[in-house]
Amino acid sequence: MKSIVNRIVVAVMIGALASVAAFAKTHKQKVTFDNDIKVNGTLVKKGSYDLKFDDETGQLSIVKNGKVVAQSMAKLEDRSKKANGFQLRSTGSGDQTELTGVTFGGSDKDVVITTGGATTTGNN
Repeated sequence: MKSIVNRIVVAVMIGALASVAAFAKTHKQKVTFDNDIKVNGTLVKKGSYDLKFDDETGQLSIVKNGKVVAQSMAKLEDRSKKANGFQLRSTGSGDQTELTGVTFGGSDKDVVITTGGATTTGNN
């Protein structure tokens, strides 16, 4: 009898942990910048990067070869419909181009970069 109760408790705990992990999600997308772009004031040179967004922390990171090149805080905003594909949004032009947000394909949310309280790391 004790063994059955222990198994039920373990099964419930695994289910609870799995449900928590399902809510926290990290989105990842390979992206190529055709021109240099600023992310929260940090210059990101043109080239290919991994872009990651963590729903739980609100952290948007630009990563190259496993090294974080730039980071910014971001928030999720509702979209009227799901995105067909990955989208980058920026403002400015030339050397003053600043990344303002991204949308992951199939998502009904936009990731919008916030300017207050964000952090950056060194240039690449």
